[in-house]
Amino acid sequence: QEKRGLRELRVLENLKNTIFETNEHVLPKCEQAMRDNLNEAIKRLQAANDKIHRLQEREHEERKLQVDKLMAREEKRVAHWEELMKEQQNKQAEVDEEHRKAVERLKEQYSEMEKELAKYVSF
Repeated sequence: QEKRGLRELRVLENLKNTIFETNEHVLPKCEQAMRDNLNEAIKRLQAANDKIHRLQEREHEERKLQVDKLMAREEKRVAHWEELMKEQQNKQAEVDEEHRKAVERLKEQYSEMEKELAKYVSF
């Protein structure tokens, strides 16, 4: 019984020493290692976040340039279309005027021909 009690006492003493060693030395080392690793991880994450932010800025600027180019092309196309439509209207007006003049000439020509024909009918 006494041997068993001494053995348990030694086991408890060893356990106490292990807990003391853990609390005084191992735990602070682990905490410091954890802090160091967390700080390093935070620094890396921040660096990655900064890089992503710069990349997003560049992509945003590139998209803006593309949109600006697209808008400029669209404005140029609209202006070209309007110019083309004006040209078509002018050409249509010219053709209409030529047609009107040709109709007028033909009317005059047929009127002259009728007059000439009327001279021959009276014979």
